[in-house]
Amino acid sequence: MTTTPATVHTLLRAEGFSCPSCVSKIEKQVGRLSGVDDVKVHFASSRIEIDHDPALVSVDQLVAAVDKAGYAATPSAF
Repeated sequence: MTTTPATVHTLLRAEGFSCPSCVSKIEKQVGRLSGVDDVKVHFASSRIEIDHDPALVSVDQLVAAVDKAGYAATPSAF
């Protein structure tokens, strides 16, 4: 019997977006992390939605990946 890992939905609020191409840079950087199932960046609202396994990748690691792409992000409740 196999069990599927628990996936959580995390929202980050990003700063520093200047153009729509920023979206793909962030999606690629965050999507490379082990445990990340899906990344959606919303340019107009500066929101980043990430589905991930918290046992493999923490929120701090997600924020660090956005930072590595050149943008600041903080966890957000909405």
